[in-house]
Amino acid sequence: MDLYLLIAFIPAALALNLTPGADMMFCLGQGLRSGTRPAVAASAGISTGAMMHVALAGVGLGALVATVPWLFDVIRWVGVAYLLWLAIGALRASSADQSKVKPLTAAKAFRQGFIVNLSNPKVILFVLAFVPQFVDPAQGNVLLQFLSLGAIIAFGGFIVNGLVGAFSGGMGRVLTGSPKFQRGIGYVTAAIFAGLAARLAIMEKA
Repeated sequence: MDLYLLIAFIPAALALNLTPGADMMFCLGQGLRSGTRPAVAASAGISTGAMMHVALAGVGLGALVATVPWLFDVIRWVGVAYLLWLAIGALRASSADQSKVKPLTAAKAFRQGFIVNLSNPKVILFVLAFVPQFVDPAQGNVLLQFLSLGAIIAFGGFIVNGLVGAFSGGMGRVLTGSPKFQRGIGYVTAAIFAGLAARLAIMEKA
């Protein structure tokens, strides 16, 4: 990779990672609901999903999503349905006896983060618009450059979103002694997931 392009890419990628967005809010909600470890696992799942988007964009599938409206909508509505399902699950957990609620495992949190990121078609379109600006075909394999730049974005996102999730997980632990606070956390988490679903539902391709 061209060194000057890489030097320009890293601060741009960091700025993107620090910008509050759906991934950050998802990790925030997971931290409040389930604690630090599941929140960090969710961040890892999101970063893995981001790498999948980068790979798909690199092999040209991003262009297909950009040009076939119904494919974009199918992926988007799958994401909406999944987020609403998570919101309903959070509401049910908040109204149940907390002593009988099973804590969310790190593996399940990872899977949820992965699916949430992968079912957001806007990500692959963003990758398709952003990453090629820093790819130089003269430097060699284009797909390898895509994956290398995507790894930088994914790693930065994992750190930032993981820290947000860890912070909210710490807050959640402080409040777990009160059943009222536990129910409140469930409502807040459900509201975050439902808000993300609404955001994805009204999203436009362009």
